[in-house]
Amino acid sequence: MNFETLSTNRSHGGVQGVYRHESSATGTAMNFAVFVPDHAPGAKLPVLFYLSGLTCTHANVMEKGEYRAACAQHGLIFVAPDTSPRGPDLQGEAVPDDAEGAWDFGLGAGFYVDATEAPWAQHYRMRSYIEEELPALIAREFAMADMGRQGIMGHSMGGHGALIIALRNPDRFRSVSAFAPIVAPIQCAWGEKALSSYLGADRAAWREYDACALIEEGARLPDLLVDQGEADNFLADQLKTHLLAEACEKAGQKALIRMQPGYDHSYYFISTFMAEHIAWHAQRLKG
Repeated sequence: MNFETLSTNRSHGGVQGVYRHESSATGTAMNFAVFVPDHAPGAKLPVLFYLSGLTCTHANVMEKGEYRAACAQHGLIFVAPDTSPRGPDLQGEAVPDDAEGAWDFGLGAGFYVDATEAPWAQHYRMRSYIEEELPALIAREFAMADMGRQGIMGHSMGGHGALIIALRNPDRFRSVSAFAPIVAPIQCAWGEKALSSYLGADRAAWREYDACALIEEGARLPDLLVDQGEADNFLADQLKTHLLAEACEKAGQKALIRMQPGYDHSYYFISTFMAEHIAWHAQRLKG
């Protein structure tokens, strides 16, 4: 498989790299970022995946997430993939502007689903990319990665992705956390727009991409951590954190859901609590 190093930089006692490969899942080139802390020869390090939100690439958290010092302290590899396939000839890359805006669908908004509807089904296969192809690539190209110790986290749309992927793969992910996740996409405008376009009109097919629905249907995790800013302007209409709290309480799912006064949806919020999330994952990813 084609694998290319785009850049490497020394940072916080480790190496921050950006890489590109040809994805069989999406049929496009995909970029992703990996931070590897310094380690003894032959050592194996846990792997923490971070899924980004709407409009983002791997670069947003890499440049603003402030995770490297904490990852170096705890000895965690940090992997940040892109949020959708990209390419000059990609079907659906340029979604026409409309009253709702194109930023919440298509390019940069893969919603971590495997699309079944044309034209999206050909390339928009981010579920397969994150669940299968990217972990296999990390295992192959990064010898120090211990794929028996994986965690996953994300922000907004990426928080949605982290929750649903962990709930569907509880044996793979020892830890899961999220910043301001979309917890019930079948009950918000962002989710309804994306899921109807990617998956079609049958709402029953959407449920496997909805964290609250998965918990209601019996999916379980050892525990989960969520931080949500109370001043987040998307909280009431799109994120609906209370629905996750209610679903977890009803199902007996262990969860720490923290409402943070004064914080919004931005990376100022994420970077404030990133080190706490890294430490939380590190505790659960010990050998």
